[in-house]
Amino acid sequence: MITVLVVDDQALRRLGHRLHLESQPDVTVVGEAATSQEAISLAAQLRPTVAVLSAHQDFTDSLGAIRGLTTSEEAASSRPRPRILLLATTADHAQACAALAAGADGFLLHDALPEELTAAVRALAAGHAMISPVLTRALIDTVLQYAPTSVQNCELGTLTAREREVLTAVATGASNFEIADHLSIARTTVKCHVSSILTKIGARDRVQAVIFAYETGLVRPTPRHLVGADHP
Repeated sequence: MITVLVVDDQALRRLGHRLHLESQPDVTVVGEAATSQEAISLAAQLRPTVAVLSAHQDFTDSLGAIRGLTTSEEAASSRPRPRILLLATTADHAQACAALAAGADGFLLHDALPEELTAAVRALAAGHAMISPVLTRALIDTVLQYAPTSVQNCELGTLTAREREVLTAVATGASNFEIADHLSIARTTVKCHVSSILTKIGARDRVQAVIFAYETGLVRPTPRHLVGADHP
């Protein structure tokens, strides 16, 4: 069962998130918090799988909440910290980068569809990352310009030809289903390839794999208006 902590300073939004998430058979909301300090305290007590955190008008407060949830004494213990999904009001790629750098595992907009919220919670609970499609291109550009790589020094030659094809598709934001359809292989095979790629390059998740694909030149940046993005 995926356990969720809902963090929002507006009671009505907290209720909406709770009602939707608890309608899912594999999700239960174990707590609600209105402030960052409440969220940090409840997370230490309840140990949720995922914390759904709504961004505040003062974004620095949101960053403080993210850091508190990921770097507190309890979170640094042997017990796993909650995965953090930030719900933002604007598609600001600088804010997205700052949130991810602070420790967030996913970034969605407040106007995301209910099923997108559910999919993001499940993805984070499974150890993956989730980025709003409208931010994918801008986020990649910003990371490439300012952030050093976070994966090990690995040559593309360590990947098989098929793995390079799969990584190229991942770097465009394609889902496993789309990759399987494009390459005419089974989705289970795609999952195996992705797992092998992450292991070989030392990446934690698909976001780091995307950075690797661009930094090694496997995929070249293209004009933003020509790029479509899907969930990672």
